[in-house]
Amino acid sequence: MSEDEREEREAASTSAAASAVGRGEEAARQREIREGVLRILLTSEARERLNNIRMVKPEVAKVIEDNIIRLASAGRIQPPISDDDIKRFLMAVQKPKREFKIRRI
Repeated sequence: MSEDEREEREAASTSAAASAVGRGEEAARQREIREGVLRILLTSEARERLNNIRMVKPEVAKVIEDNIIRLASAGRIQPPISDDDIKRFLMAVQKPKREFKIRRI
């Protein structure tokens, strides 16, 4: 392998690593902005409930967060968003549980 080829490979790997770090930093910045917006919109009880939901079902928490941010940016929901509002969002997102009746013969 020539010196030029080696330098090109090193430059490419350095560029790829820098790009990955850049994406990670961008994701961290977006996460911080998102958390800041939610901190403004939610009451402390609502934030606590959302954090509990995030620990158990992170995908459901993300859907709820997306809904809250979207509705607030459209002006369809007014802050502060309470714990009861989070409960309503959760009920709307979750699929209804089916009830089973067992009959004995």
